[in-house]
Amino acid sequence: MAEAAAMAGPQGASEGVATLRTLQCVRERCNAILALAKADKLKHFKLNEAKIDAVADFVKGLMDKDYPSYDAVPFHSRLRHFEAGGIDRVTPLTNSWACGPMEEARRLIDLVVVSVLLDAGAGNKWRYTEKGTNFKAGRSEGLGVASFHMFYSGAFSSDVTNPHRADAVGLQRLPDDAVRKAFQATNEAANPLVGCDGRTQVLKRLGSALLQHPQYFEREGLFRPGNMVDYLFAQAGEDGSVSLTSLWEVVMYGFEAMWPADGGRVSLDGRSMGDVWKHSALPEDGTNWGQLIPFHKLSQWLTFSLMEPLMRAGMKLKNTTLMTGLPEYRNGGLLVDMGVLEPQYPEVVSKPHTPDEEVIVEWRALTVALLDEIYAALRAKIGQSEEEFPLVKMLECGTWKAGRVVAQQRDPATSAPPIQIISDGTVF
Repeated sequence: MAEAAAMAGPQGASEGVATLRTLQCVRERCNAILALAKADKLKHFKLNEAKIDAVADFVKGLMDKDYPSYDAVPFHSRLRHFEAGGIDRVTPLTNSWACGPMEEARRLIDLVVVSVLLDAGAGNKWRYTEKGTNFKAGRSEGLGVASFHMFYSGAFSSDVTNPHRADAVGLQRLPDDAVRKAFQATNEAANPLVGCDGRTQVLKRLGSALLQHPQYFEREGLFRPGNMVDYLFAQAGEDGSVSLTSLWEVVMYGFEAMWPADGGRVSLDGRSMGDVWKHSALPEDGTNWGQLIPFHKLSQWLTFSLMEPLMRAGMKLKNTTLMTGLPEYRNGGLLVDMGVLEPQYPEVVSKPHTPDEEVIVEWRALTVALLDEIYAALRAKIGQSEEEFPLVKMLECGTWKAGRVVAQQRDPATSAPPIQIISDGTVF
């Protein structure tokens, strides 16, 4: 773990905090749980390794059907959801901006950040209807389109003459019912959105986080997520490239104040750790953090989604292989529905669970580690290296989509995941 800690960000973090905030630690701790699964030493899931190859075949089949070539597969990014229904919403928006590539990147990052933070699972019933097109969608596509139009309306900007941005003042003054109204959410019987009011609070906390970190987010007296572009370009090395660890530092430390400290979440050395949870199967190592597993799912989803706007602005990113697969219910559901992970007792699937329950922590850790194994099997089948076909492409063309497909086959009415999660909208 020494290398992981050494690569962590600044901000006066203790060794435990710094280590648990590295991407290396996410992969190491999840692989430790997978090793226990391979030894049949876990309480909640049994591993059927022989079925991994079938998952890789299924993912390859979807990819071959949907894309003419492996080069054509786009990144797994929030930008894909702005294309829902086959409608290109971003190009007309960027074409309307009379600005250079740096400001375009700032505005796109403003959009991506608020949209990702609104992207936690919507539940089985909620739907959004787009005005003008009558396009209807739920889940990630609906959330993406709804957040796009909320951004377009100027809801996150403090300046009516510059509506297409997000700034600290605009975010902090959002009404408590802002997301409820913009996302057409109503009561439980009509159009309920899981964790609806919690989403508005996350955006308000984003405003506070921006103000706390001027080194990342302040430019000309204005605090915006998009101002990270200027900070990151200043971190470029002699070869002109920027390490992913610099972007990860901004996400992990710059947005730290957003995440709530309740809901069974871990605090360590006086700091809220966000998407970090305990699993008793890991050995106690004399520290107060040896049994903790970091996932940072929304932070990684945000990081994946930020890569594209940064690259559009001409940034060369290196060390991107540090990123892991995302421990969310589509990737994890795929493993359960296709029999790679077998629940050890009926209650795993018969009752809902909160994110801090060990069964969910175990499921998510195995998901991260097994996505690496599926990825290796898939690359072997298509003859592509990590550089030619990065993990972020498999997540887009394959496992996430495959998880939805098998969920639809099992439950055509709702496409619900096989394991039900009680969510406040800040984890899943």
